[in-house]
Amino acid sequence: MHDDRQLIEERLQRALRERIRPAIYGAAVPLDIKVWHAPGEPVSPAEALAASYEPAEIGLPWGAPWGTAWFHFSGQVPAEWAGREIEAVIDLGFSGGPGFSAEGLVHTTKGVPLKGLHPRQTYAPLSILGPDGTAASPGDSIEFYVEAAANPEVLGWNAFAPISADLGAKPEPGGKPIYQLTRADLAVFNAEVWDLILDLEALNSLQQELAPQEPRSREILRALSRALDVLDYEDVAGTAADARAELTDVLSRPAHASAHQISAVGHAHIDSAWLWPLRETRRKVARTVSNVATLAEEYPELVFAFSQAQQHAWVKENYPEIWERLKKAVAEGTIVPVGGMWVESDTNLPGGEALARQFVHGKRFFLDEYGIDTQEVWLPDSFGYTAALPQLVKLSGSKWFLTQKISWNQKNKFPHHTFWWEGLDGTQVFTHFPPIDTYNSDLSGRELARAQRNFAENGAATRSLAPFGYGDGGGGPTREFIATARRVANLESSPRVTIESPTEFFSAAQEEYPDAPVWSGELYLEIHRATYTSQAKTKQGNRRSEHLLREAELWSTAAVVAGKLDSYPYEELDRIWKAVLLNQFHDILPGSSIAWVHREAEATYARLAEELEAIIAKAQQALAGEGSNQVVFNAAPHGREGVPGLGAGITTGAGQAATIDGQVLDNGLIRVTVDDRGLITSLYDVAADREVIAPGTAANLLQLHVDTPNQWDAWDVDSFYKNTVRDITEVDTVDFSVEDGVATVVVKRSFNRSSVTQTLRLRPGAKRVDIETAMDWHESEKFLKAAYPVDVHADRSASETQFGHIFRPTHQNTSWDAAKFEIAAHRWVHVGEPGYGVAVVNDSTYGHDVNRTARADGGTTTTIRTSLIRAPRFPDPQTDQGLHVVNHALVVGAGIPEAIEEGYRINLPERVVTGAAGVDPIVAIDNGNVIVEAVKLADDQSGDVIVRLYESSGGRSRATITPGFQAGAVTEVDLLERTLTDHDLVNGTVALDLRPFQILTLRFTRA
Repeated sequence: MHDDRQLIEERLQRALRERIRPAIYGAAVPLDIKVWHAPGEPVSPAEALAASYEPAEIGLPWGAPWGTAWFHFSGQVPAEWAGREIEAVIDLGFSGGPGFSAEGLVHTTKGVPLKGLHPRQTYAPLSILGPDGTAASPGDSIEFYVEAAANPEVLGWNAFAPISADLGAKPEPGGKPIYQLTRADLAVFNAEVWDLILDLEALNSLQQELAPQEPRSREILRALSRALDVLDYEDVAGTAADARAELTDVLSRPAHASAHQISAVGHAHIDSAWLWPLRETRRKVARTVSNVATLAEEYPELVFAFSQAQQHAWVKENYPEIWERLKKAVAEGTIVPVGGMWVESDTNLPGGEALARQFVHGKRFFLDEYGIDTQEVWLPDSFGYTAALPQLVKLSGSKWFLTQKISWNQKNKFPHHTFWWEGLDGTQVFTHFPPIDTYNSDLSGRELARAQRNFAENGAATRSLAPFGYGDGGGGPTREFIATARRVANLESSPRVTIESPTEFFSAAQEEYPDAPVWSGELYLEIHRATYTSQAKTKQGNRRSEHLLREAELWSTAAVVAGKLDSYPYEELDRIWKAVLLNQFHDILPGSSIAWVHREAEATYARLAEELEAIIAKAQQALAGEGSNQVVFNAAPHGREGVPGLGAGITTGAGQAATIDGQVLDNGLIRVTVDDRGLITSLYDVAADREVIAPGTAANLLQLHVDTPNQWDAWDVDSFYKNTVRDITEVDTVDFSVEDGVATVVVKRSFNRSSVTQTLRLRPGAKRVDIETAMDWHESEKFLKAAYPVDVHADRSASETQFGHIFRPTHQNTSWDAAKFEIAAHRWVHVGEPGYGVAVVNDSTYGHDVNRTARADGGTTTTIRTSLIRAPRFPDPQTDQGLHVVNHALVVGAGIPEAIEEGYRINLPERVVTGAAGVDPIVAIDNGNVIVEAVKLADDQSGDVIVRLYESSGGRSRATITPGFQAGAVTEVDLLERTLTDHDLVNGTVALDLRPFQILTLRFTRA
């Protein structure tokens, strides 16, 4: 037989494009149109319906970027259409894909939202167009409103090209319209034509994935050809059934007994902000949920996974009618809350306590509102996954984990799709990566075949999960997806497909494959590494907020427990925490959103800082009392200068004052030489009798790289950035001074269009050099780093992560090692050899690289570089332009315990309050390896004290915990403060044995 595959495929595509798809709708009558252009930000339906509307017609330009128009549509359903399916068809001028173009929300004449509109869902059925959203009939008059959002295509055909500054910013009124109303009709829906299209597409997509010589491929092609033969192009609707009959045989053949089994889960990944602002996400969520609720009425088998408690909360706050539909759908099992987190957060950058609170607030919302204790953590699109997650998942009461993003790896294919993921403390969680390699599947034959072929566990397991529906910008499943799922449920040469919940999938998958392989440690994503650095002020605001919240909770708890404060600020702290958690979403904190999002985040952080400072000041003043002493408050877990950790007192002084002799700074512990270029050429550790700076190098060297990634500008830094580097050694001025025992060097530099002022300080009693870097940054596509080359032989570095630290290689022995050329760390990075180490600590930066080189003298230079700032062009062309101030310190003679201590010190500076006396710590621990991460009052407002602590050394630790108040009992609780086990109080103390990196939360009742 001749090979006519291409001929048939081309014939099919043209027939679909020109003949069949246009025949979905038959007879049509135009709707009458009126419009009101909202002058600014979106308004409520009540306000919109009360506005003055003007007559309009097809072709009407509407919607400046980010603007809103309200359309009023009305008409009469022709009586002669009785017995036929009828829909209103609205095309707002859709151009891009769902979630990336104009969007609409259909409302009743009373302003009740009914159903969303997007480029793949342009209809509203007659069943919801009657009065108050009821069914209309032929002969009836109908009217309804559409709230139309003019969301621009930020990621257009020329992907990653810089957009105008105006497009990504909050708009000024009066912009030029970017859309035109294209269609507004009542039309007859030809269901048989629609079914024919789905039959043809399902079969053609399947055969395209089969080898051309396979009998099944040839059979499908012959059937497709016969179907087109019997289809009359002049009467597509009348002959569609005949064409479908030619496909019945090939569509009815069942899947092979050994076929892979796919659990299809409806999904609409809705980025809480990205190429749109937070306010638009609220509307995206409303449109998507109303779509799903409407779809479920027609397709009761639909199961839709809906993550991010914040998005549920937005529905509750802003859309009461949709909220009622949502609650009903959850109760019926159609919509399934998943994830158990406040948002789908980044997991590399949030601090330990913040990541814990993602679970606390997310799971508690689902428990309080729905009575559902979610079991799966759902993070399909975050940019890598911390090794702290498995323990936090378990402590939250969950047991499964899902992501898809690791399939994006640039260099190394991850070896598993179903496995046990082991965290840094040894906790394991059953984990799945969908082999369909997308969280926006269309369940096409192509994607299903890829999932079956791609599944790494073939031969050992048979099940995988496929999230289907339009996502990123929302939209979710459509009727086409559900109908496709029905067609491919049991189809020869395709996997079996069953629509079911994530719980059903995970339960079956774990039962089938309990001895799945183990992956230990972080899930490092080999792409999007620049998200550790982009949008520096967003990251700085997050870091500062996390530490201010720690202080606000600590001091408020201490003041209430001591009887110095009447009430604990439960509501204020709850609200502030949720605002911080929202901005940890995986396109906000990583710095990959439009300018509007980041400017709003900066304003939010500033407002929260003001509120938290007031809470802290109130509590500290209450604790200090009235007096004239300078009382020093220390929120860090370690004592400093005579002031205990988690307490307050009078400082005892730090040690020998620092001096300057020529260009040498000396405090008796270290001697620092700063040359005429403002670089540290020598850092001598007196006690160790050791030079720290590697021979022939200089520390605190600023290095400027050209930074032009191949794609995903704000997200990516590609390894070739290192090929071009400029050492910034030119100086404007270098000034030395001593004041109050602190030796200071101020170095001013200017280069290109930017300038940097660095202030180096050597303080009394410190084995560190503090470095404040003020950058007036006006570069484009550049990457600025600060290098610290030290004379230490280290084959690995240690980086702080949530509730512990992880080790990464400094060499590139394997492709896995080489891929980690940029790494994330929290407050510190440490390199060491037996007996000696050096740390670099920071107050607001996350990106680092650590490398080593062999020297001619036989020694090894290990260089830690901190990533200071970038200048990507997309999606915010003004990323990080302007003034930034960050702080680092180079700590010498440091082991990991010293790195931890200095990391807390730089992020929790002492506070001085004029008062009467100091304050004993609210809790004391006799082992420095056991760190208190949070002290707060219990969320149930019982007055119990919650203390969260962790083992920080990576070894076993025994500790005695002594509360600074009379405790009646103590229990160990999970993150949601639910009892796990009781502990004994002996003479008012608790004895604990902790495994490496164990997190433990204690609940003390007050006697």
